[in-house]
Amino acid sequence: MKTIIIIPTFNEGKNIPFLIHSLQEQFIGMEHEMHILVVDDNSPDGTAEEVKKLQSRFKNIHLLMGQKAGLGVAYTRGMAYAMENLNADVVFEMDADFSHKPQDVPRLMAEIDKGADFVIGSRYVSGGSIPKEWGFRRRMNSKFGNIVARYLAGIYHVKDCTAGFRAIHTSVLKNIDFSELGVKGYAFQVALLHQALQLKAKIVEIPVDFIDRTAGESKLGIKDIIEFILNAWWIRFNSLKTFLKFAVVGASGVVVNLGFFTLFLMAGLNKYLASPLAIEISIVSNFLLNNFWTFRFRKTKDRVRIRGLKFNAVSFLALGVSYGTFVALSIFFPDVQPQLHQLVGIVPATLLNYFLNSYWTFKQVDED
Repeated sequence: MKTIIIIPTFNEGKNIPFLIHSLQEQFIGMEHEMHILVVDDNSPDGTAEEVKKLQSRFKNIHLLMGQKAGLGVAYTRGMAYAMENLNADVVFEMDADFSHKPQDVPRLMAEIDKGADFVIGSRYVSGGSIPKEWGFRRRMNSKFGNIVARYLAGIYHVKDCTAGFRAIHTSVLKNIDFSELGVKGYAFQVALLHQALQLKAKIVEIPVDFIDRTAGESKLGIKDIIEFILNAWWIRFNSLKTFLKFAVVGASGVVVNLGFFTLFLMAGLNKYLASPLAIEISIVSNFLLNNFWTFRFRKTKDRVRIRGLKFNAVSFLALGVSYGTFVALSIFFPDVQPQLHQLVGIVPATLLNYFLNSYWTFKQVDED
């Protein structure tokens, strides 16, 4: 496979010659056709000139120039060039400052050979690490960014969402509309990963040691951090479609609940017995709709009957909340119509129902 290692640069003139030499050493003995593409943002320190000097010696070095507009823009430009002009089968993302070990390139490539679509050099899986010399603030910044990506953007199954050392098969990239990612800086890493997950790409993480740079300066700024957080919120917003479906099903359950509750009252049933019976009927109705509509595309490990039991267990917990609210309101506001008490009792259980069912009953499992 033709593999292009994309290295974005801005004022990395002190690092890039040594990195290129180190990578060339790793290419020796590799079965694939390995290339290096330096995407330089018109560095004033002469980074491009250093690359040009090495191009006369190494024929597998490519240089792409452009205006400085952020890490995401550089990678987008580099990936497009690698696919359209260099006919790449696989592209790498790699920093120019030796934060990522050249010795790990063959390890990431080996996972592609085994069938992975998207390989992450991960700092946060067993065996991976961040620099021991990092202070508390630097460690918290790194971990906070990863927590935001995992839990705010909803990329729960990936341990290192913000990693910048990755190998990606172009069969995945060709199905991504980069113009719709809407990011320019470091948020690109999370946006691209999220799109790959949406395409059902096989994601593999392998442990790597992240090394602190010894030359040059970090390019991460406040603007990048703000964009990163906003992008995570945007991804979460777009992911609310499942919740909206769940809410529609819940609304139908309200109709079923109140309808049967009223019928039971008309039949002369005591309201304290009619309430839980109506709730249980709505539970069954909600499960069937959620199983065959809301979560129908999720790959889960349990059979339908097991999911049904889990759904019922969660719903009984919600029933306790709902019924407790109903009883309390009936005691403190006896003159209010019982249907209103029943309706109010449904509300506090809705979020509990969604989160437990989404992340337990219908939990997505990773494909082998």
